[in-house]
Amino acid sequence: MSIKLYNSLTNKVESFIPVDDKFVRMYNCGPTVYGRVHIGNIRSFLMADLLKRFLNLEGYQVRQAMNITDVGHMTSDSDEGEDKLQVAADKEKLDPWKIADKYKQLFIDDLNKLNIDDADVYPRATQHINEMIEVIKKLIDNGYAYVSGGNVYFDITKFPEYGKLSGNVLEKLQSQERAVYDPYKRNPQDFVLWFSHSKYKNHIMNWDSPWGEGYPGWHIECSAMALKYLTDAFNKHFDSEKSTTIDIHTGGEDNKFPHHECEIAQSEGATGQKFVNYWMHVTHLLVEGDKMSKSLNNIYTLPDILNQGYKPEAVRYVLLTTHYRQKLNFTFKNLQASQNAIDRLQELIFNLKHIGNESGDFEAEKFAEKVKDDFIKELENDLNIAGAIGVLFEAVKTINKSLTNIGQQEADILLDMLKDVDKVLGVLDFSEQAPLEKEIQELIEQRDRARDSKDFATADKIRDNLKKRGIHLIDTPEGTIWKREQ
Repeated sequence: MSIKLYNSLTNKVESFIPVDDKFVRMYNCGPTVYGRVHIGNIRSFLMADLLKRFLNLEGYQVRQAMNITDVGHMTSDSDEGEDKLQVAADKEKLDPWKIADKYKQLFIDDLNKLNIDDADVYPRATQHINEMIEVIKKLIDNGYAYVSGGNVYFDITKFPEYGKLSGNVLEKLQSQERAVYDPYKRNPQDFVLWFSHSKYKNHIMNWDSPWGEGYPGWHIECSAMALKYLTDAFNKHFDSEKSTTIDIHTGGEDNKFPHHECEIAQSEGATGQKFVNYWMHVTHLLVEGDKMSKSLNNIYTLPDILNQGYKPEAVRYVLLTTHYRQKLNFTFKNLQASQNAIDRLQELIFNLKHIGNESGDFEAEKFAEKVKDDFIKELENDLNIAGAIGVLFEAVKTINKSLTNIGQQEADILLDMLKDVDKVLGVLDFSEQAPLEKEIQELIEQRDRARDSKDFATADKIRDNLKKRGIHLIDTPEGTIWKREQ
């Protein structure tokens, strides 16, 4: 079965066929670094990580670029409003570059804590102004953009396919009449590529350009950086004929319009070829059944959650295990359930590592292959992570029932199967002594010493204390194993 993905561009589940066999170009919309990312943002980055890890497991080489927006993102999703970096800089009394440096590093720290694999490149908008200018010049030359009042605008009437991703075609936008008046625009729906004259005269982040000193609009950065890092369009200068269609572009559903729609128009206007083959959008996240909002005080960052005693792998698990096109309702009850699920898996890993039998009659090789095949088949179906998790825990149930029939060779095969599964999930610890395993093993050894010395009171106390924590000890002829009580 081939990998099938839901393509937001066609609104269909399609077979995934990369431009180049076994090589995938993937662009992910990254953060605007004016503050800490919240768990809704993080879910989008985790889904990109899940996709990349699965493609790697299936034998694809993935070239991944994730942008860092550190200029030009307006406080609204259109051209009006102040630059978010400028607003944050004024609030924290720092210059915008220091704000960007601060929150970019905190973003990378969050990714590391959540075991999100590094992208190949994290290009920053402020370091690619020249590339943006070159793409804008090409758009002017191709008749898609115009200079007016010192600013440069994209004329969406020149791009008949505008709206093919979001459904917001020109006629629909005109009928809504929501565009903010800008005397320099030919059409109210046109969008800014470059600001030389905006109503914010004290904007600190400015660069020289052929149209005057100014700064880029929000949308142009992703076009320029995607073309630079995922195609051969940039060497010393922009050469549109060397561009290549990118395989996958991901982002949150709020990015679909206007940002991704404008990316398509800019990129295809500049290169004359299809920008991206497969668009994937992650659905919004709810918190305890409500939308995240400042008024409800339910916008959580990763430190907000970790400071309450939860583990990063539990956060990763709870954000991953609902399908990316379904609304995820984040609750602390579900977060605890995720930690319990990981503990069950760590318990199994511990028991497989400490199998007392030298040999067994469990058909581990055949079983492990079937589990991996079924796990992969679920993910091949548009990243059906819930189905894949279901396959995993059915396997856990079967293995737990068969522990007394498993020898060391079979245990090693099953551990390798779990490691393959975790290449995608990224939540398990296979180190020689994972923290929970180490603590329980030390207590088991203390209990064994107490029993050997006839100190049954101490042995019983250790057993009872573990039982209070939901850990059940089982004495077998081959040694003591443990299970987490359900």
